[in-house]
Amino acid sequence: MDPRSEVLLRQADLFQGSLLLTGLPADDLMSTLPNARGWSWHAGDFDTLGSRFPERVHFGTEAPTEHFEAAVLFLPKARDLADYLINALASRLAGRELFLVGEKRGGIEAAARQLSPFGRTRKLDSARHCQLWQVTVETPPPAVELDSLAKRFDIEVDGGTLKVVSLPGVFSHGRLDRGSALLLENIDRLPAGHLLDFGCGAGVLGAAVKRRYPETHVTMLDVDAFATASSRLTLAANGLEADVMTGNGIDAAPNDLDVILTNPPFHTGVHTDYAATENLLKKAREHLRKGGELRLVANSFLRYQPIIESHLGPCAIMAEGQGFRIYRAKRA
Repeated sequence: MDPRSEVLLRQADLFQGSLLLTGLPADDLMSTLPNARGWSWHAGDFDTLGSRFPERVHFGTEAPTEHFEAAVLFLPKARDLADYLINALASRLAGRELFLVGEKRGGIEAAARQLSPFGRTRKLDSARHCQLWQVTVETPPPAVELDSLAKRFDIEVDGGTLKVVSLPGVFSHGRLDRGSALLLENIDRLPAGHLLDFGCGAGVLGAAVKRRYPETHVTMLDVDAFATASSRLTLAANGLEADVMTGNGIDAAPNDLDVILTNPPFHTGVHTDYAATENLLKKAREHLRKGGELRLVANSFLRYQPIIESHLGPCAIMAEGQGFRIYRAKRA
């Protein structure tokens, strides 16, 4: 069980009523809290929890509309996302309890200070390298619309200026990361047809391809609902159309693709996690047509080339710079 869940269960008597578990891990916690509901924006966690606890887990970027007597926020890594979630919960909890749980190295003590404007905060527990905090919301904040927290910036691509819209919690929020910038310089000679922007984030790559190659059928896929919401906003801001999917990794992708273009993630929360990318590399062949191409940017220290070659075929380094490499491989 996740250590944060273990800390909650040390105080289980506090959590027996109507409870919203926000950003909860995909573990066994809900089986011990029969009156709790979950709110998730991670498609993989939602699939796991939804199969075990049907009708008890809400998915999306907005809190469920049902009434709840208390809420627990499992602290996310991104500070801006934590700000949004704390507001979304506290604005609904006048006179009721908001709990915050997280790892010490994830910044739980600093995040707990954000609760003080709502009422007197208390640290209830510290164990498993985690802390649990509580506040009775005496002064609820006004609710803030998610779209109002978006960061907007422009980048120059072939075909003109591309407007990017980034929501809290999305990778490289409010700026173009170096890996994507290098990949954008190397999207020439892409095969025509159906392209997948895997791990689309704010939609920079997929939108840039659609701008440059209007006839390309672009699908954007991400595991995170905030990311796919950002991609839809980016497409709308540029008058572009593409398919946008929220799904659990490459297994959710269409088949018969001509291109998989990706700057894949390798972090989850405060921990390093390569699983989604390694699963992509192992299964890309199943989703590409014969002759279809994988084009990927990654940190130079990540040893992806042997994995690509063992599962897809010969892999070349197209370009490298500023600590990144672009790999290109075709399905034989």
